[in-house]
Amino acid sequence: MEERVIESYKSDEKMMILVYAQWCINNGIDPVNLYGKAYPDQLKNQALVEAMELTVPKEESEEIPNQTVLNVLQLFGNDDLAFLVQEQIDQQKR
Repeated sequence: MEERVIESYKSDEKMMILVYAQWCINNGIDPVNLYGKAYPDQLKNQALVEAMELTVPKEESEEIPNQTVLNVLQLFGNDDLAFLVQEQIDQQKR
């Protein structure tokens, strides 16, 4: 049971990273660069590298609402990254 819970969490975490990466692509933001600003000690995040391989061009992606990406980041405790994403959202509104 414990292993299934762990695997489910890892799968959900990968989906969160993919949502973040695709949101960035859709909004003309470099996901790796923004992630590096939030977590400078984790410059080579393998899960993000893998997610980047699964992203599609903006034209092929469905829209990801800003609130969705913020919610999934916060759900997984990525508050520093969510803060930077919010800054990007605020800049785009100007």
